[in-house]
Amino acid sequence: MGRGRRTVLATAVTVVCAVTMLGASGTAFASAQQPVTPSPTPAATASPSPSPSVTLPPDQDLEAVRTKLDKLYHDAAVATDAYNAAEEKARKQSAEIADLNEKIAAGQLKLDGMKDRAGAAARDQYRTGGLPPQVQFMLSGDPQRFLDSAGLVLQGQRATSELINDMTRTQRDLREYADDAAARLKELEANRKAKAAAQKRIKERIKEAEKLQDTLEERQRERLAELEKQAAAQAQTAWLGTGVLDEISGKASESGTKAVRFATAQIGKPYEWGAEGPKTFDCSGLTSQAWASAGRPIPRTSQEQWRQLRHVDVEDMRPGDLIIYFGDASHVAMYVGDGKIVHAPRPGRTVTLAGAGEMPILGVVRPDAG
Repeated sequence: MGRGRRTVLATAVTVVCAVTMLGASGTAFASAQQPVTPSPTPAATASPSPSPSVTLPPDQDLEAVRTKLDKLYHDAAVATDAYNAAEEKARKQSAEIADLNEKIAAGQLKLDGMKDRAGAAARDQYRTGGLPPQVQFMLSGDPQRFLDSAGLVLQGQRATSELINDMTRTQRDLREYADDAAARLKELEANRKAKAAAQKRIKERIKEAEKLQDTLEERQRERLAELEKQAAAQAQTAWLGTGVLDEISGKASESGTKAVRFATAQIGKPYEWGAEGPKTFDCSGLTSQAWASAGRPIPRTSQEQWRQLRHVDVEDMRPGDLIIYFGDASHVAMYVGDGKIVHAPRPGRTVTLAGAGEMPILGVVRPDAG
C-alpha cells in the first residue's frame, strides 16, 4: 500500500472515530426571559458567579428578590441560547463530517479500482516485452494485423493517460476531503466546549435562583408570586395604554393558524432548557416546533429567529408572528391575538398564555413572510 493511500485511510479512520466520540452531543434549545441588555449577541454575555450563600430576606426586600430572580433567569436564558446555537452548529458539522467520510470511502474504492486497472496495463506491457511500435512492426509477419493493432494501442495509450489523470484528481480530492473533515472536527470540538460552558452557566444560574427561593417561607413565596403578577399586569396595562391594540388587526395566515394551534396545545407542559418537545419545551423550542408543524422550518434559537426572519412592525403583527423580547433577543413568544402570547417562560414554569406587553419587546418577526 502506497504512502498516500496509507495517509488517506489513516485520516478517514481518525475522522470516523472522532465523529463517534463527538456525535454524542446533547439536545438543542433556546432562551427564557428577563431584563434588557443592549444589542443581540449570541452567547458572550458573561454572568457573575453564584453567591456562596443566601440568607432569608425580610419581607420588605421581596421586590429585590424578584429583581434578583429575574436577573438570574435572564442569565440562564442567554446561556440557553448559546447552548442551542452550539448544538445546532454541532449537528450541522456532524452531518458534514459524515458526508465527507462517505466521499472518502467512495474515493478510496475508486482509487483502488484504478490502481488495479493500471496494474493490469503494466502487466500487459510486460508481456509484450515493452517493445516500441516500430520494432513490433518490423518483427510482425502480418503488417495489416499490426496496423489494426496499432490503433488499439493508441486507444490504450490515451486510456492510460486518462486513467493517470483520473487517479491524480481522485488522490487530490481525497486529500481535500480529509483536510475538510479535519477542519470540521476542530470546529465540532470547539462547539462541544462552548456547549459545555453554556450548560454549566445555565445550571449555576438556575441552582442559585432555586437556592434563593428555598430561603423564603411559604407566605413570602405567595407574596413574591403576587409581586410578579403585579409587575406583569402593570407592564401589560402600560403597553395597552399606548393604543397599540387598536392598530393590530391582522388575520392569521393558514400556516400561522396551524402554528398557533400547535403552540396553544402545549399549554401546561413544563419549561425545560434545551427542550423542543414533545413533553417539555424552552421558549424557542416551542416556537420552532410550532412552525415546523405548520410546514415552515425556522431557526432554533430566539436570537437567530430575530436575525434571520423578516421583521414586521408591532402594529402589523398577526397571530402566528413571533415577538422577540429584551435587547439581547433572549426570549421569544408567539402572538395569538387579542394582545396575548403563548410562551414557555422559564425554569419552574409551564407553557402558558400571557400578555404580549408583559416584557420589553425588541421586535416582531414573521416566519411565513411572502
